[in-house]
Amino acid sequence: MQWGDEGKGRVVDLYAAEADVVARFGGGDNAGHTLVVGDRKLALRIVPSGVLVPDVELFIGSGTVVSLGTLIAELDALAQLGVDLGRVKISDRAHAVFAYHVDADRSAEAERGRRGAAIGTTGRGIGPAYVDKAGRVGITFGDLLHEDRAGAMLRERGGEDLAEATLAQARRIRAHVVDGVGFVHDALEAGKRIIAEGAQGTMLDVGFGTYPFVTSSHTIAGGATVGLGVGPRAIGRVVGVAKAYSTRVGAGPLPSELLDATGERLRQAGGEFGTVTGRPRRCGWFDAVAARYASRLNGLDALVITKLDVLRGFERVGIVTDYRLGGRSAGVEAMREDGLSVEVSWFEGWDDDLSAARRIADLPPQARRYVAAIEELLGVPADGVSVGAERSMFATAGANLQAKT
Repeated sequence: MQWGDEGKGRVVDLYAAEADVVARFGGGDNAGHTLVVGDRKLALRIVPSGVLVPDVELFIGSGTVVSLGTLIAELDALAQLGVDLGRVKISDRAHAVFAYHVDADRSAEAERGRRGAAIGTTGRGIGPAYVDKAGRVGITFGDLLHEDRAGAMLRERGGEDLAEATLAQARRIRAHVVDGVGFVHDALEAGKRIIAEGAQGTMLDVGFGTYPFVTSSHTIAGGATVGLGVGPRAIGRVVGVAKAYSTRVGAGPLPSELLDATGERLRQAGGEFGTVTGRPRRCGWFDAVAARYASRLNGLDALVITKLDVLRGFERVGIVTDYRLGGRSAGVEAMREDGLSVEVSWFEGWDDDLSAARRIADLPPQARRYVAAIEELLGVPADGVSVGAERSMFATAGANLQAKT
């Protein structure tokens, strides 16, 4: 619901306990999700969340762009953890990312940087891969199943070395490539429960985010229909994930940003450094203006708030409730305008350790009031809040969180 890094991976992991399939519908290895299990940390960029839930199938949809090298590295890492790799499937319509995409991405960002217009890309080749897809010159995983066809395309783009290296990688993932449309619809017709997992965040959506400081795909809930090949009526419920404060990696507007000791305290307390890049994240108070916008775009049924525990120990915590420009209230369209200011509503902080809470009602009253304020401002009920880094540390609204999917 924000600028990415909200903790979607652990929320999907939680819901996956009652699912049959977790299906990733967009993005590439520029998206990272981290799961913490006891003293073990698992960081993934391509394979969907839910790997720690036995028997759940893990599907990489046609809306993704995928680096073969990253995919193979993740499969190898998961095999070492004892994960059944037969659970991992990738759509034949997903597009592959190659070294020449990475080179083009980094070169373009360097040129923008020289002009003072860098957008903060991760340099993983995602944008150029989507450009090739839209330009009808991309190479799909279905193409890679046909060595003669793929070899000719690869030689044309990068020569013999690229062709040989790629075809060798393609042989390793051949068993995971499936008819993506058939896979999803067979699952739906069999009555299976599918979780459609997004990447990045609403404010990075290529059409509705803070353009041009956005990613190259549709990250909002509607992107699931295109990225998986289903109609809108297949979507039964939409859950938004929002951090209890705001963060952003790279360039672009962040109206609630705190450029002071409080912002640094949030960064250190929350471990706010990018999963993929390691870059420090910019931090600020929860932005209800942007979150209301995200709620409308996604048609939310429910909200999950992550990292509420990070706010422990602050004397007071803030929520941005309005933007002001030229003496008037303004919306997200004004984010890039000079002279924009924000109005902040303040809430009493808390010193209590939240880690033992398993229901929202168990939270200290100050934390409950903070959660209730977010619910009221967004007009969306909270299914639950995370109260610690470990995957089991969730306080729910009362009913079983998984059963509500």
